Amino acid sequence: MNRRDFIALTASVTLVAPMAARAAQSNIAYSPDALQTALAEGQTVFLDFKASWCTTCAAQERVINALRSTDPAYDKAITFMDVDWDQWKGSQIVKDLSVPRRSTLILLRGNNELGRIVAGTSRDQIKELLDLGLHA
Repeated sequence: MNRRDFIALTASVTLVAPMAARAAQSNIAYSPDALQTALAEGQTVFLDFKASWCTTCAAQERVINALRSTDPAYDKAITFMDVDWDQWKGSQIVKDLSVPRRSTLILLRGNNELGRIVAGTSRDQIKELLDLGLHA
């Protein structure tokens, strides 16, 4: 293998691996039907109420993605659903779950809330919530 081929191969692996990791960690966009279907099927659902402009939400997302990338069991056991705060802040789901603000993370299974974090960015706190989802 010559130097040019080695550099091209290294660059492609460097670029493709992070994209593959992100693809494996894709979230479902919230809709009332998507949530009801997931819960009716017995799935554990992790609702992430977030806004693109929210720095706390971005910090939470970094922690969640890091935890998911180190333990693929989270993606097998939990359905991750993003709830766009700007779109859904006045909706029935926000009222039903008493969501106080963006940067709220809620774990559901069936009709039960298993746990929630409001504006918390601690790795340990978020890991504890995700671990609840593994054992639900």
